Amino acid sequence: MIKVLTEDQITLQIIKVLKEGKKKEFQAILEELQPYDIARIFEGLPEKHHTRFLLLLDSEQIAELIQEVEKVHQLTILSKLGIEKSGHVMDLMDNDDLASLLEDLSPGKIEELLSGMKQEESKIVQNIMNYPPETAGRIMTNRFVWIPQHYTVRESVEKLKIFAEFSETINYLYVIDNDKKLVGVVSYRDLIINDESEKIQDIMYSRVISVSAYEDQEEVARVIERYDFLAIPVVEKNNELLGIVTVDDIIDVVIKEANEDIEKLSASGKAIDFDTKAHVAAYRRLPWLILLLFIGLVSGTIISGFEETLSKVVALAFFMPMIAGMTGNTGTQSLAVVVRGLITSDTDKGVVTRLIIRELKVGLIIGITCGILISIIAYVWQGNPVLGLVVGSSLVMTLIIGTLAGTIIPLILYKFNIDPAVASGPLITTLNDILSLLIYFGIATMFISKLM
Repeated sequence: MIKVLTEDQITLQIIKVLKEGKKKEFQAILEELQPYDIARIFEGLPEKHHTRFLLLLDSEQIAELIQEVEKVHQLTILSKLGIEKSGHVMDLMDNDDLASLLEDLSPGKIEELLSGMKQEESKIVQNIMNYPPETAGRIMTNRFVWIPQHYTVRESVEKLKIFAEFSETINYLYVIDNDKKLVGVVSYRDLIINDESEKIQDIMYSRVISVSAYEDQEEVARVIERYDFLAIPVVEKNNELLGIVTVDDIIDVVIKEANEDIEKLSASGKAIDFDTKAHVAAYRRLPWLILLLFIGLVSGTIISGFEETLSKVVALAFFMPMIAGMTGNTGTQSLAVVVRGLITSDTDKGVVTRLIIRELKVGLIIGITCGILISIIAYVWQGNPVLGLVVGSSLVMTLIIGTLAGTIIPLILYKFNIDPAVASGPLITTLNDILSLLIYFGIATMFISKLM
């Protein structure tokens, strides 16, 4: 029976061979590990072992390590290698990952690091960095296989064999004409099932789905999800083939965009993770919370305005948190549904109208159900049918309004090209608190004589 070692046990083994300088044993341990696992072990090692760890790796392994470790470690690793070796390592890295690594550095530091690279590789990285952040051009790679349309299947297979290790994916081969324009695509499967003497132009798909280099990365993700692609070509306006975006990069994009939306929905501002310092996290959260604090004061003003109603019917205070809380909850639920829908679906006037009508129906169903339930509870508890009517009808109206607010506010922001996720949950909740209290105490005041 093969014994599977835990990460801690592997780490202890690695520390032992590092101390003894046994490169052969060190490499034997790494052969059984994935790049991700190697990166986690490296990050978990005491700082004093990092340099020796890197010395026992070859350039290709270091390139894989840099692409897997946290950004804070990437530049540290490169700085330990020196200009010449770091340049060789960067030549082996995926161009899009390298561009991402360099984007936050000063121009002088970028020039220093790129100076050690091959001129051709350096130029490609600089071209990628010229595209705006979060576009297809910024996350594309030039590591793919292209073939002329006059090639045969046999010639294409021979080229594929030569560039298989260089390419990020060999699932697709992209067909170009004499002007380097994208004219077709063939899959690895197409090459296998066709005769080797067949011309590529006779078996290729000429209707190629591609994206512009300036296309937003979220739209690229939608296209790949829509067509179930493993990669998609990136082209210039004249359809010149520039590179490809692979599905692994899109997964990173989806996770990043989802995290950003969650941050906005929770009104936590810029990225806050487990490693963020307390004062930084507080600074990033405070602006939203201070704004909501002042908006929340309106709720107190409303309550004080109905002080006479409350003093006459104290039981109204018992249901006040429930009314406000339920309204905020339904608004936040609708907000989440709308934001997710805007990310994954195309919207037009018809879609928006159907969405609003559907959410109105949802609000009605939820409101009536919860309204009847709370009316019965209020009546049984206080023995006053009018109190049950006031609380129940208030809840029906506020739940409908809360649902519509959570639906319409993000749609309005989206219409004005503002990220709908900024219509954060706390903001929707606070606004719904104000509306719910106005409705609740307004109805109670109307029936005050029968409530007493």
